[in-house]
Amino acid sequence: MTEIEDSISKLIDIMQSLRDPHGGCPWDIEQDFSSIAPYTIEEAYEVAEAIEKNDMPHLKDELGDLLFQVVFHSQIAQEKGHFTFTDVTNSICDKMIRRHPHVFGDAGYRNAEEQTAAWEIQKAKERKDKDRQSSVLDGVTSGLPALTRAIKLQNRAARVGFDWPDTSQVLDKLNEEMAELSHELVQAKKGEDNMDLITEEFGDMMFVYANLARHLKIDPESALRSANYKFEKRFKKVESLAEEQGKCLEDMTLEEMDALWDQVKAREKAERSATKL
Repeated sequence: MTEIEDSISKLIDIMQSLRDPHGGCPWDIEQDFSSIAPYTIEEAYEVAEAIEKNDMPHLKDELGDLLFQVVFHSQIAQEKGHFTFTDVTNSICDKMIRRHPHVFGDAGYRNAEEQTAAWEIQKAKERKDKDRQSSVLDGVTSGLPALTRAIKLQNRAARVGFDWPDTSQVLDKLNEEMAELSHELVQAKKGEDNMDLITEEFGDMMFVYANLARHLKIDPESALRSANYKFEKRFKKVESLAEEQGKCLEDMTLEEMDALWDQVKAREKAERSATKL
């Protein structure tokens, strides 16, 4: 047995022990697919966070946690007679070989774009063979983060030509949606009870933002995570500067906090300039 096989076997044995009705962990025994699904999603996000921060020790741990979730689901499935962990690994191996004929077969692609197009065609064929949908949009799981699902829906529609050919047209649409949202906000200030319309227009605007990200070949989830991290880092520095001045943010005016914020940004800019020298 190889080192990899031995480590996987050890992990499966640990999972089986945790789920053992006689002497196992009460919490693990109580779990089912639904109860651990949120943990699976959480672990995937923690993997993404470690990658975002380029924290390799953390990434190693989080990938282990995510792998444990796969083993956990597989163990429950095995107990119910559905499938085993080996079935899971064999399934993904078969799928990867099938979807990469340029590596494991005789197909040839000139670039990554051709390969991506062929990948989508193969996936569409698989969905059709399963006879599970009648729409090109069917099969995009509703459990995805909203921005990610928007991208996938838009990519599906683009496959049949339903897409703007130029990024400038997406920007025009974004300006149109922002204007519609602004109109509803004005109506609300006039006393109109239109929160439903405001929410709808905001959603439309976000959908176009996702489309813009797709045209720019940007992952909106990653971009927003980066913006969150940048805000968090800057805000903590603002708190530190306020503390150095013997102040609490709660007792400061917005103008005073903005001044500290600008100071933090100026320091970052100076640090970046010094790094380039």
